[in-house]
Amino acid sequence: MQKKILVATGGGDCPGLNAVIRGIVKRAAQEKDWQVYGCIESFNGILKDNIEIIELTERTVSGLHIKGGTIIKTTNRGGPFHFPVKQSDGSWITEDRSELMKKRLENMGIDAVINIGGDGSQRISLQLASMGIKVVGVPKTIDNDLSSTDFTFGFQTAVQIATEAFDKLVTTAESHNRIFIMEVMGRDAGWIALHTAIAGGAEVCLIPEIAYDPYKILERIESRYKHGEGFCNIVIAEGAKALDGQITGAAPSSIGDEHVKLGGVGYKLQQELKALAVEHDIRVTVLGHLQRGGTPTAYDRILATAFGVKAFELVKEKQFNSMVIYRHPHISSVPIKQAIAKPNLIEPDKNYFVHAAKSIGISFGD
Repeated sequence: MQKKILVATGGGDCPGLNAVIRGIVKRAAQEKDWQVYGCIESFNGILKDNIEIIELTERTVSGLHIKGGTIIKTTNRGGPFHFPVKQSDGSWITEDRSELMKKRLENMGIDAVINIGGDGSQRISLQLASMGIKVVGVPKTIDNDLSSTDFTFGFQTAVQIATEAFDKLVTTAESHNRIFIMEVMGRDAGWIALHTAIAGGAEVCLIPEIAYDPYKILERIESRYKHGEGFCNIVIAEGAKALDGQITGAAPSSIGDEHVKLGGVGYKLQQELKALAVEHDIRVTVLGHLQRGGTPTAYDRILATAFGVKAFELVKEKQFNSMVIYRHPHISSVPIKQAIAKPNLIEPDKNYFVHAAKSIGISFGD
């Protein structure tokens, strides 16, 4: 009798998602008695009135490891516990469709669910597990903010993309005697900014974990100029905060989306520096979703493939309610509850890369 796995990818897209899917399918194919299905647009595929689920075969995933995005789509809106429903008057509400999802899984003969996603997606995994649904989680986020794993796939690719962009800004900043501020993603964690700043040779790195003082940044900038000539390159994480502790962003505007939309902190810093009478030309570049797209690096392809293989093996061994993790040099697992108990944020006084950055003259505005 064939056993069935349902795979979902939730939250923001991320380089390596397709490599995980491929790893699951190719590992399952070695067993001969397993079938793998993909749930379109996270769990919305099984929650919609018109179910959208596709079978994933070796042919389906052939060559998929080099492709960005996810072939089964993703979303950070809705979900089984807050599914958006349009009313007859055009307004929207959310409703709990988790019991409907459980019933449909049973009717389809699904033996287990593999949920590939970040913190929010794994919280959904935990809720589903509490309902008796057999779930295995796979950590996915370019932010690298899950503390139970050394790295999440997609992070290294995001850093590579950001570093390549930063390298280009350095040369144009030097050519025009400018200050360039490059805003990168990361939400509440400064890992992308920190790694990019070191790799790219930034003069200033601003991260959420260290509140910055604009006057300190001004001091670093002025140290880079002599007789009006010089340049300065700044990396700032989207969640960075000045001493007032205020984040820069907007409330969510879409039904079923609970995430504050971070962004604009680079322009905020530009205005703060202008208010301090900085005379040098200041330009801002916001990388945005460029960091999420494109071909994953070799590192992320390898890590994502290993995660996919391990996820299937956890299902096969009936080790449910667990999430795949990487603790060098091992690929293993921990309970989902443990996996999401604490975010992986930079601890400035303990992190050696912060120490290394400061030791080569990078300012954190503190």
